Order: sequence, then structure tokens, then C-alpha cells
Amino acid sequence: MAGVLLLSAADVRAVFDLPAAIASQREAFGALGRGRARLAPRVLLDGPDGDVAFGYVSRLPGAGAVAKFGSVNPGNAARGLPTVAALVTVQDPVDGRPVAIIEGEAVTTLRTSAASAVAADHLAPREASRLAVVGCGVQGRAHVRAMAAVRPLTEVAMACRHPGTCTVAAGLARELELPVAAAASAREAVRGAQIVVTATTSAEPVVLGAWLDAGCTVVSVGSFAPDRAEVDGEVLARAASVVVDDVATALEHAGPVVAAVRAGELDPGRVRPLGPVVAGLAAGRRSGADIVFYNSVGLGVQDAAAASVIVDRARAAGAGTLVQL
Repeated sequence: MAGVLLLSAADVRAVFDLPAAIASQREAFGALGRGRARLAPRVLLDGPDGDVAFGYVSRLPGAGAVAKFGSVNPGNAARGLPTVAALVTVQDPVDGRPVAIIEGEAVTTLRTSAASAVAADHLAPREASRLAVVGCGVQGRAHVRAMAAVRPLTEVAMACRHPGTCTVAAGLARELELPVAAAASAREAVRGAQIVVTATTSAEPVVLGAWLDAGCTVVSVGSFAPDRAEVDGEVLARAASVVVDDVATALEHAGPVVAAVRAGELDPGRVRPLGPVVAGLAAGRRSGADIVFYNSVGLGVQDAAAASVIVDRARAAGAGTLVQL
């Protein structure tokens, strides 16, 4: 068997930057929207203390299958560890042999925020410049960077569980040379925001529909399982459009969507996939005054698209370690 390329988190960060990540996610959702991507059912396995193990398998045209196995462990925040841990494996498109094993947390961080940026770029008004982010962890920080890449941000408010001691906003303000400020509460952060991102692992709503201004686009990335709900039912009730990364997956796994459908408050037929919007086959919003809700649970095609770029760039740069299994 030929060697397998092992890529560490440092290797991933060396070859996979934000512009490449955003381009990969446009490719992923464009392929999905045109019916060219293969997507196996998503697998979740509950664990103790809110832990969730997950598995994805997918394939993009002309590429080998890509699988990601990992877990979300909310308790890791108190341990000083990332809440997501994962490995991504890549198969050869012809003989199916493994060609790469990639540290998955670095992939997940960048591809998740990049996919949200792609969604916001297609769903939010072009002039949207006021961003609110609820959650100051790895994903919260990554989402500020990603949204700044697709919208001319003039104001960013971040809400943290510990606003008195959190220094994330100040650090991002220096890094991005943008007015990023810490808000005293999620409600204060959301006030007047045109784009709202929720990047938590909360099982209880952290953003309420009553807080939203007309024209707001809400992006939820932490409502990835039926028991996670970062927004309340009024967000979906007020939304002129409810968009998800994949309808079948969302109807089973996206907490706010699952809850609204079960309560009879949301017709499943109203839930729209992002793919056709990215592919140019459907409109993102009908008017600038519409509230739009986007719920991402994460899809294997996102990892497949990211892995393709990472492996190609790593080979070109001589990054990683070649091993025999």
C-alpha cells in the first residue's frame, strides 16, 4: 500500500486559509444544490454530560469518499480544550485506499465559519454591516473573521457567558482593526444587528425572536442536534424564510427546526436548502425587510470539499508526514 499522508492541526493551518475555506464551501454547497454531491445520513451518538459523538461520510464529483468521526464535548471549555475533536479520512477515488488522515478540529473550525460566511453572503442584504455574535469560543471568534470577509462590517458586538472578564472582543478588534465590542448580554448584542450568529452549545435559547429587527439574518451553528436550541420558536415564526444546510438532515437533527415541526408551528415544506441558493437556482431572500433564519448542523460535503483543498495544497507544499499503515 502506498503511504498515507498524516496532517496535523499545524499542517492544516499552514495550507488552509480563510479565502480557501470560503471557496471550498461555495463549491460544496454549489455541488449539493446541483445534485452532484453524495451525502450519507448523518450519525449522532449521545454521551454523558451533553457530549455527542458524530460521523459523516460524503463524496464530491471526481473525488474519493471522505469520512469524519469526532465528538462535541461542552465540558472541554472548562478544561481549556476545544469543544470539538475529530479526524478526517480521505479515500482514493479509484481503489478506495486511504490517502490522508487529517486532524479534524482545525478543519471543522475553519470550514464551519466559512460555510456560515457563504450562507450570510447569499442570505443577508448586501449592505449588512452590523454583526452580533453570541458565544466567544473558537467558533465565535472564527465567525467574526469569516463574516468580515464577506460583508463590510462597521460594528461587531460579542456576547459571552463571562462578559466581565472576557477579552476576546478586544483581541479581535486589534487583529481585524474593526470596532469589536463586548456586550453586557445577548439581548444587548443583538439590538440593531443585521446579522446574528449563535455559536454556542446551548440547549436553551440564547437569542429570542422578539429581539430581532426587520431584515435580520440569523445564523445558528450550535443547534446541531435535536436537544440543542440556540433560538426560540419566535425566531422561526417571524422568519420569512427558514434555510438549512440539508433539509432531510435538518428535519431530524436541527433542534429549533425539529421542535417547531413537532409543535405544528412550522410546515416542513417551508424549510429550504442552502445549496440551490448558492448554485444560483433559487433566491436567498424576497425583500430586504425579511427576517431569514439559517440553521447549520454540519454536512459531510463540507469536510469533503475542505479535505480536497487541504490534501492538494499539502502535497504541493510538502507538508505533513507520509506513513505506512
